[in-house]
Amino acid sequence: MDDSRHALIIANDDYQEGGLQTLTSPAADAEALAEVLGDPRIGGFDVQVVRNQPSYEIRRRIEDFFEERRTTDMLLLHFSCHGLKNEAGELYFAATDTLPKRLRATGVASAFVEECMADTVARTRVLFLDCCFGGAFSPGTRPRAAGDVHVLENFADDKLGGEGRGWAVIAASDSMQYAFEGARLADGGEPKPSVFTSALVKGLTTGEADQDEDGKVSLSELYEYVYNRVIRANKNQTPRCKSDYRGDLYLARSERRSIVPAELPERLRAALASEEMYTRMGAVTELSNWMRHTDLSIAAGARQALEHVARNDIHAVAEQAGAALAAVRIAPEPAALRFAPVPRHAAPPKQHVRLLGPPVARSCTPRPSDDRLHAVQSGDGLDVTIDTATPGPLSGDIVLKGCVGEARIHVDAEVRERPVVPEPPTKTPQELEEERRRQEERRRQEEARRQEERRRAEEQRRRAEEERRAEEQRRRAEEERRAEAEHRAEAERRAEEQRSHATTPPPGLKAYRAPALGAAALGTAIASLALGIKAVVEALRLQQAGETWANIQIHLAQESTRDLVVCLVLALVSLILVAVTRYDLRSSTGLYDERRKAAARLLTWSAKVLALPVLVLAVLGIIAVMIAANIS
Repeated sequence: MDDSRHALIIANDDYQEGGLQTLTSPAADAEALAEVLGDPRIGGFDVQVVRNQPSYEIRRRIEDFFEERRTTDMLLLHFSCHGLKNEAGELYFAATDTLPKRLRATGVASAFVEECMADTVARTRVLFLDCCFGGAFSPGTRPRAAGDVHVLENFADDKLGGEGRGWAVIAASDSMQYAFEGARLADGGEPKPSVFTSALVKGLTTGEADQDEDGKVSLSELYEYVYNRVIRANKNQTPRCKSDYRGDLYLARSERRSIVPAELPERLRAALASEEMYTRMGAVTELSNWMRHTDLSIAAGARQALEHVARNDIHAVAEQAGAALAAVRIAPEPAALRFAPVPRHAAPPKQHVRLLGPPVARSCTPRPSDDRLHAVQSGDGLDVTIDTATPGPLSGDIVLKGCVGEARIHVDAEVRERPVVPEPPTKTPQELEEERRRQEERRRQEEARRQEERRRAEEQRRRAEEERRAEEQRRRAEEERRAEAEHRAEAERRAEEQRSHATTPPPGLKAYRAPALGAAALGTAIASLALGIKAVVEALRLQQAGETWANIQIHLAQESTRDLVVCLVLALVSLILVAVTRYDLRSSTGLYDERRKAAARLLTWSAKVLALPVLVLAVLGIIAVMIAANIS
């Protein structure tokens, strides 16, 4: 079940050639089989459906299906259509464009299918043929085709054999029988799958084809199940199988897995074999708890041991074991279902039945006593539905079987025929002619109404187009006006610049006035700084030379005071020149270019940085000299 799995379902029910009768089952066959094969819980196939296609398209899809595969792939091909033969007895499958007298050109030859199956590298190939090949048929059923052809003889062992794991071909009927579609749906109900495909789908969906309940449905199990179902449904149809494979070929999974009881631990076996009654009763108590274990094999092993104790131990111990067994049983809730009357071919009604108790009690397989009853595992229980295709009362049971016993769910339902709608009374030729005229008049009125609606729609479209064009023209005119305004503004700006350049005098000596004033300010600041330094240095020199305080005071009163006053005046002059230079820069913007402005600003900034500290220090120095000169 771990291989890559692919399925191709070919269903043809609509034929262009009048000699081939339209079928009702292939569409339902394709839908039902694709659903169950594609279900990852059941088939896990990658399903393709080809319905009502011409022969050349079907041949292409078949060849594509078998090409470019891996050896580990499992390939399943299903045909649901007419089966035809030519004068040589060769088998063909009918497509929508098949002409019975031109089978080689318009049919799908079984030999072509056989060659594709033989050429693929896939190890496993399975072919289902739900077609008909001649013979008598019962009333109330519709045959798929006529004529005698040995179906399985068209697939030779030597061609399909080889080194692969194997192949199988299962046909819905043999060479002298029909593949039945079931009752003809004269009342307009929904089509049902054919008898053969219905058995396939039911066996896989319910898991009933898993006869050994190992959780897997093998090809041999599926064929045996389908064979029995088809024979029971119609004695005139006998499925046939031809295969060549080794080992088991598993097609699907199922939930009908039997529970294998686990072996008890040695200590429990020793306790059950003890001669002490209370030791055995303690083991029974522990086993009763084990029956509620989530591991079903452990629970089944515990139940098997309790059944042995209940049969063979003394009364007291056996009674305790019997009570423990009775406490764990299949308990459906409710145990009886009653469906309200439902019309024929209506959607199947559904009711849910809960399964109570521990996991081992809920692990059971539903087996309906009537084919119209269906029970599917869902959540904590079962979903029970009834088939509404067959009218009449329905009273049956769903038998639930598991390792803890069995239980029954009784079901009562009724499928009623839909009320027959009376046919309208037959009309006279005059009434028919009058009705025809009325219909023609209504048709003309409807056509005139449609034309008027089209005319109005066209008029609205035309108006909308004109409005769009007008809006586009307005938008373009606005953009042109905006561009023209921007162009005029740019021209005016350029003219203004040209006039400005024209009125600006050429650079002369005035263009250097601000830089010259800045240089003068900086020079004055440097001179004031030099005088200040000279005064300080002279005072320090007299002190170091050992002059008397009287001489130092005389010097400070005369020389130092003069130098500091000059220093103060020069600093003030420098700051005045800085102010004049900056005023000139602001008032004569058109006189200086950026380079001269930058030079003037740098010079004034340097002069200010030097003059301000010198000014402050000169004032402080004058004050200090005056104080020192007056000290006695």
